[in-house]
Amino acid sequence: MRFKLLAALLMAMLLSACNNEPHLGTFTFTAIPDQDESQLEKRFGVVALYLEEQLGVPVKYVPVKSYASAVTAFRNDQVQMAWFGGLSGVQARRLVPGSQAIAQGQEDTAFKSYFIANTSTGLSPVDTLGEDFVAQPSFTFGSKGSTSGRLMPEFYLRETFGQAPDALFDKVGFSGDHSRTIALVQSGAYATGAVNYKVWERELAEGKIDTGKVQVIWETPVYPDYHWTVRGDLDEKFGDGFSQKVTDALLAIDDPVLLNAFPREKFIPASNDDYAPIEDTAAEIGLLDTP
Repeated sequence: MRFKLLAALLMAMLLSACNNEPHLGTFTFTAIPDQDESQLEKRFGVVALYLEEQLGVPVKYVPVKSYASAVTAFRNDQVQMAWFGGLSGVQARRLVPGSQAIAQGQEDTAFKSYFIANTSTGLSPVDTLGEDFVAQPSFTFGSKGSTSGRLMPEFYLRETFGQAPDALFDKVGFSGDHSRTIALVQSGAYATGAVNYKVWERELAEGKIDTGKVQVIWETPVYPDYHWTVRGDLDEKFGDGFSQKVTDALLAIDDPVLLNAFPREKFIPASNDDYAPIEDTAAEIGLLDTP
């Protein structure tokens, strides 16, 4: 009888200990869909494998269809981490108190957008946008929630010409992603557009851009952009110190395959304060609460 009582007591203690420990389920993350799906699967599939090895828990990349969907998945705890742009990161952190920007690419501290034009417009590369640019009939942004494909290009259009894009062009579009922006301007469906400079340079190197049909005519001043953000309840879900463990794993990436998938030279620490300029710009033109 004593043995049975001791065994029952021991089992109760073990169950209690288990119930007090965080549930180590699958750690999920997503990313804004700024390129075609095959590029994203390549990039974040290898990241998931790397993180799973470093963190000791199952890790899954969850694709989404739009920038807004990435923010919503983060807000609803469908994912615990996301690769955001400057604007989508600010929007997500406003919706999930305690969430933190933890890492960014070294290049993301000084990101920029390219303004591109179909060569039939006759536009040439310039240091300052002129009236001949807004004399064109059409202009396309990328996604509505993109920092490099919408927020900062719109900011500089307003700053340069004193009007909203709809007042400057007969036709204003939103392509949905940077690759599509390049394709639309190259085909002549839009005369001009704005694109993430990293996507342009990558697709140019891959031979996907016909510079006889489309070219860069202006580049913006630099601004902070892409970064990793985690939810504030990460340690509660996965155990004390888990947020730091994720941060350390990202900062430690030195595999050229992983880095080239972004492409970034390395990842460096980030904080919410780094994105104050993006938050201020978004507030100024009314995009802050529109994921």
